[in-house]
Amino acid sequence: MPIKDFFASNLTLIFLGIYVFTVLSTVVLVIHEKRDPLKTSTWVLILLLLPLIGLIFYVYFGQNFRKVKIFSRKGLRDLQQIENISKGQLGLFKKYASLQNATVISNLPIITLLLNNSKAILTEMNRVEIIQIGEKAFNSIVKDLESATVSINMQFYIVSDDKIGNTIKDILIAKAKSGVEVRLIYDDVGSWSLPKRFVNELKNSGVEVFPFMKVQFPLFTSKANYRNHRKIVVIDGKIGYMGGMNIADRYIYGSDELGPWFDTMLKIEGEAVHVLQILFLSDWFFVSGKLVTRSTKYFKFKNWLNKPKTGKTISKTNELFPESQIKERHILQITASGPDSDWASIMQAYFAAITHARRHIYIATPYFIPNESILTALKTASMSGLDVRILLPGKSDSTVVYWSSLSYISELLEAGIKVYQYQKGFNHSKLLMIDGNFSTVGSANMDIRSFEDNFEILAMIYDTELTSELEKNFLKDLKHSKLIYKTEWAKRPLRNSIKESVARLFSPLF
Repeated sequence: MPIKDFFASNLTLIFLGIYVFTVLSTVVLVIHEKRDPLKTSTWVLILLLLPLIGLIFYVYFGQNFRKVKIFSRKGLRDLQQIENISKGQLGLFKKYASLQNATVISNLPIITLLLNNSKAILTEMNRVEIIQIGEKAFNSIVKDLESATVSINMQFYIVSDDKIGNTIKDILIAKAKSGVEVRLIYDDVGSWSLPKRFVNELKNSGVEVFPFMKVQFPLFTSKANYRNHRKIVVIDGKIGYMGGMNIADRYIYGSDELGPWFDTMLKIEGEAVHVLQILFLSDWFFVSGKLVTRSTKYFKFKNWLNKPKTGKTISKTNELFPESQIKERHILQITASGPDSDWASIMQAYFAAITHARRHIYIATPYFIPNESILTALKTASMSGLDVRILLPGKSDSTVVYWSSLSYISELLEAGIKVYQYQKGFNHSKLLMIDGNFSTVGSANMDIRSFEDNFEILAMIYDTELTSELEKNFLKDLKHSKLIYKTEWAKRPLRNSIKESVARLFSPLF
């Protein structure tokens, strides 16, 4: 039989063979990546049981970019300076541990971990305000934006074409026209519904605007799953905001489906603002290709990142920071993680903090899909006698993630963990509070996506005053929440348990 006729008569078998080879090769690739066993087994199962859909999903969402380093930004000078400072702090902590305050000493393992895994500098001279009401947060941001005279740098996962979105847009336009340098990064998937008109108005007025990793098919389909979930505002190099709120009216007015939305932002003045600035500018370099040179225009303390003379405070004992104009002393360590980092630093920080706890652990998260390490740490802490409480939403904006989160409740209750569901709206805060002297605020949820796939930012707070404020508000929220009892949970409808089980099967992908 001629070769041409052979191929014509066996075309279906040939394509089937190529397809089967592609699927099996992908399965081998997934196994070879040596990921978390649960995630590996989930991908293998999907690829084998749903070959076509599984293959498409893997191309879109499954590739491990931390391994292949496609997001590496190690050449940036400021990031190299950060690394040099973190190495200096590591050495000085070992040498001068007795000079640190009690809170730093008690949390030294967490601090050291973050200095190693993400080069997160410890900052001391900071003024910090905790804001957990959307209207108050955006009133403060708007007021500070209106006072900007030099530069505005902003990035958000979601920027909405609504009332607050247009209010901020108009301010940015006015500031750009007045000569202020204005930069905005929005996530291309998170802000999928943001109209071109909105962006063009900003660009035509002199605002520099870039989407984070624009999804252009087919060129960037494999990166659609890796999103920038950070929320950062830096104004004149002096004032910074970070936390969990996006630019959207629902944080102020709530929504018809979920009611009032609650989240947490930090307003920061002091040394930590410079860390926020560097993290923003590194993301800016990634999206724009523009390298913004460091100057006092963007870093308001002269010669920041250079070595000043010695002094008596923690920062000066470490010989890392110049004289600060801020006299309040709130110790912060700003860390970031994502596919561009060598380690899953935020997940490791959560794990270290949980295992380091001695009295109580309070967690608020809208999405709870922990990996095996975090789940085991929480159950172990509770079974060791610690008071572990987790606040979840009673209703959610994501159906699949909601049912996935519920699938963990049975084993949490079995371990003695108190699980609550918030009843007066949607609590979108991402908080961890431990022993009254350590807490975290940021963009990272207690889920696998935040641990591995998203670009996230987190403030580690080594401060009894701020942690006590967060814990006080958390305990107030519990009064508006429903405590789940093991006997009642066991009586839930079978259909709910089935939904949880199916959602749990896919939980490593979310």
